[in-house]
Amino acid sequence: MRAGEMPAPEPKDDEVLVQIHSAGVNPLDIKIRNGELKRILRYRLPIILGHEVAGVVTRVGSGVRGFRAGDEVYARLSKDRTGGFAEFVSISEDAVALKPKTVTMEEAASIPLVGLTAWQALIERAALRKGQKVLIHAGSGGVGTFAIQLAKYLGATVATTTSSGNFDLVKQLGADVAIDYRKDRFEAVLSDYDVVLNTLSGETLEKSLQVLKPGGILVSLPGPPDPAYAKEIGASWIVSVAMRLLSYRIRKSAKRQGVRYSFLMMRASGDQLREIASLIDTGRVRPVVDRVFPFESTKEALAYVETGRANGKVVVKVR
Repeated sequence: MRAGEMPAPEPKDDEVLVQIHSAGVNPLDIKIRNGELKRILRYRLPIILGHEVAGVVTRVGSGVRGFRAGDEVYARLSKDRTGGFAEFVSISEDAVALKPKTVTMEEAASIPLVGLTAWQALIERAALRKGQKVLIHAGSGGVGTFAIQLAKYLGATVATTTSSGNFDLVKQLGADVAIDYRKDRFEAVLSDYDVVLNTLSGETLEKSLQVLKPGGILVSLPGPPDPAYAKEIGASWIVSVAMRLLSYRIRKSAKRQGVRYSFLMMRASGDQLREIASLIDTGRVRPVVDRVFPFESTKEALAYVETGRANGKVVVKVR
């Protein structure tokens, strides 16, 4: 990745042009850079990475009705779009929401991707409700810190995996049970859970099925895409078959145990960001930012995220 000069983007009729103040940095950016998702996300190189931003609207397309120049906004860029590591970006109106009033631009930029992921996993996909139990893996990470708070707001009992050094953080966010993944086997400690939100690769996926009660659901961000995802994105016949084969083993294991497996690739949604902004402004959820890097240190910010040691989110300050 390198810095370069580009012409300012021109907003289409249904887009707003945003002058970016801050941009969130995510493992998704690293995976795209490394080519790990090229079978699912087909970008033509060169591309500008960055999936979530906070900034100020400078222009609006002719068809835009919900925003005007001067609005402070935040967004997860629209489907199949990147471009957050820049000074300006054009974003579809339906992916944008007014920034929460009680947070800074840096904090606002840390929210869209993890907030939408937690919302779509716990509320849309799992229908988590009061009195249920949820296991959230990697509770001190970006998705984890937000998901713990959202699950507690929904009235669930929350368990999470993390290192012992992060127990205080996850407990402050609302976790009822914290498991040190270095010392204890979560699948031996937990049982009869309604939901698992998995953010980890490897054998954690299969082991997570063991903690679910019959009828429970495992929602996973890494892991093989399933047929439902193929249908969601309108995949071709050959891609749909490939996804069915890739996820066959985990789906078979889930069915054998009487539970469900669901792959999640979060999508942009301005409507959901408005809901999330309300939760933040009323103090029910707060952003957790680990470090803020200057724009010229974007490569260093990516390297820091890649270490896996960040507690909460990492942000690049553009302006």
